[in-house]
Amino acid sequence: MYRLNSYTRSLTTYSRLVTHQIKIGDITLGGKSPIRLQSMTTADTMNTIDTVAETIRIYEAGADFVRITAPSIKEAKHLAIIKAELKKQKLNIPLIADIHFTPNAAIEAAKIVEKVRVNPGNYADKKKFQQIVYTDAEYADEIERIYERFAPLVKVCKTEGTAMRIGTNHGSLSDRIMSRYGDTALGMVESALEFVRICEDLNYHDIVLSMKASNTQIMVQAYRLLVNKMMEEGNYVYPLHLGVTEAGEAEDGRIKSAVGIGTLLEDGIGDTVRVSLTEAPELEIPVCKKIVARYSNRENHKPITPIEVNPILPFQYQKRKSANVNNIGGKNVPVVVADLSAKPITSPIQLQNVGYIYDASLDKWKLSDQAADYVYTKARLTFELPGTLKILLDAEVWQQNKDKNKSKQTGELKYYPVINEHALSNYNFDDVMHFIITKNDILQNGLAQHLSKNKKAILIIQTENKHRMPALRRLMIDLINKKIDCPVILNCNFTTNNTEQLMVDSGTDFGGLFIDGLGDGIWMTAPNHMPQLINETSFYILQATRTRISKTEYISCPSCGRTLFDLQETTAMIRAKTHHLKGVKIGIMGCIVNGPGEMADADYGYVGSGVGKITLYKGQEVIKKNIAAEGALNALVDLIKANGDWIEMN
Repeated sequence: MYRLNSYTRSLTTYSRLVTHQIKIGDITLGGKSPIRLQSMTTADTMNTIDTVAETIRIYEAGADFVRITAPSIKEAKHLAIIKAELKKQKLNIPLIADIHFTPNAAIEAAKIVEKVRVNPGNYADKKKFQQIVYTDAEYADEIERIYERFAPLVKVCKTEGTAMRIGTNHGSLSDRIMSRYGDTALGMVESALEFVRICEDLNYHDIVLSMKASNTQIMVQAYRLLVNKMMEEGNYVYPLHLGVTEAGEAEDGRIKSAVGIGTLLEDGIGDTVRVSLTEAPELEIPVCKKIVARYSNRENHKPITPIEVNPILPFQYQKRKSANVNNIGGKNVPVVVADLSAKPITSPIQLQNVGYIYDASLDKWKLSDQAADYVYTKARLTFELPGTLKILLDAEVWQQNKDKNKSKQTGELKYYPVINEHALSNYNFDDVMHFIITKNDILQNGLAQHLSKNKKAILIIQTENKHRMPALRRLMIDLINKKIDCPVILNCNFTTNNTEQLMVDSGTDFGGLFIDGLGDGIWMTAPNHMPQLINETSFYILQATRTRISKTEYISCPSCGRTLFDLQETTAMIRAKTHHLKGVKIGIMGCIVNGPGEMADADYGYVGSGVGKITLYKGQEVIKKNIAAEGALNALVDLIKANGDWIEMN
């Protein structure tokens, strides 16, 4: 059990973590500065015209910083030409050089741009995926080797007034770190702090830190652990760059980014944000703005009851223990409730919006992988339901039709009552699964007693607080502390008209709770949006939090100047061929820098390894190297088939 002083972030009142303030060019970062936005160019760095044009578009979209890749000393030196051209066009936006394997390139770039980004996993180490056992003395020798390799860059940055991001990536931890700490959040943190300690030994503190991963659970845990470690060590708490590595495109990328970034911003953690989308870089900035804007006036919300003991483990995933009621709670994956109460359901066709397709000629139902488990409506349906679907009705409607709530064909109960907690005394549902709605942030005595004694009760928690996620979390904590194990469905109402904002808000408010193991179901209400979008978004959120896998997952990098093929076109091509492979994770990486390490836990990898050349991976093992791009998609399909993960499309 963690007390609040173990991870000192308030769970009920929003407040920004005040970090060490630095300057990147003329822009401050950290401290009480606004949360800054950034993106990264995708053009070849040696192509001055295209790189400058992209930089301008990113700036005009609202970015505070622009990052440009510099994989070798040639590109690093060329940054001076890019900077000069931007100056001619009267654009003084700070530039960040993205460095991976080449210390000399980092040193050259640090003399030109306002900030350099290095990855501890490959700056001083070569990754060979070897397990090595180190004695303490041998490990100390390795740290000394890194010191000698890294210190020259630190000294140049200190002299030139250049800031530095030390950016750990989950997928590119060094063999040395993996051998001592394993593939863990702690390993990510220690990887960065080894470099931080060298900086501090040289009295250099213009540092930004990041803990990026494509797995949102690991990402959130690593950032929280990093903050805790910095506080424990009692030195500087450095500003934090937030981002989900290889988030993807379209809905996937937006929701996954909102889940990871939003969960941390809810904690008050984060000083600069980058949303990594497999799209044009300027399209990332509007998403960043929507995520960050939620915290511009966060203090003005209805008070939430304070917490004395926090039972949530902030540094590891642990699902709240709940009873198994029907198919909800226990070890079941979270259920999805679709709200179709706005219009009467008069035809089976209406259910195709939530994953149920009816074939009238065969009188058969076909279920998609994203078929809702429950539908809430205002009246009984006039047709026989598909086998797995269950209906929620308001209690008074359910009671009036008590003799009609079972399937005519199977006799199975298909309709279940939903009741407000204040009307509990009017009904007796002891013998049937029933759903109780509460809007409080702590349990009232009558409800607590009912939930404790009735093992067929499921709680639906709502809130009218603008600070939605913490209000819902407060009630979940009350349930845990009072040892009440009823299943819980999380219900939020979103009034925005903007689809992208809906993804951001729902990804953050629901995602942060599922990331912490809270919730046995999701019920999303959004009256200004179509039921199909709402249903799909619910499933996307569960997939992004790794709590329910319903479709193929694509871990695709956002493209940069290193990319060796058209990433957006290739991702779309691979998605069209493989989107039906439920639960399979495919990494699509533009260059060897981002693969295989950045793919982390992908099952298969499609990685650019040269102009017109692709290397295919199974996990982190090379299976086919440098094959022609023209036949690479078919080769990927053959690889998936050979490993038994292929199914034919219906």
